[in-house]
Amino acid sequence: MITLSQRWLAELIDKPETGMGYQIVSVVLSDGRRFDQVAVVEGRITQIRGLADIPFTEEEIAQIIPTHDKWDFNAERHMEGHMR
Repeated sequence: MITLSQRWLAELIDKPETGMGYQIVSVVLSDGRRFDQVAVVEGRITQIRGLADIPFTEEEIAQIIPTHDKWDFNAERHMEGHMR
């Protein structure tokens, strides 16, 4: 999990939520890599669809783009717990 600094929070605060208390965004890194369907919950990057871990740090983020590309990330997290 990554707790976002004020820099990113200030940018996201003016954007609409995807659902109650969360936004789905794309994250573009300074090296050009892009991660879509990233869940930001209450100012924290909590997960990326299809990945077990978050493979970057906040310092590597160049852009955060709200996309609202919904998926049931809570259900996926629940399913992953049963698979282990």
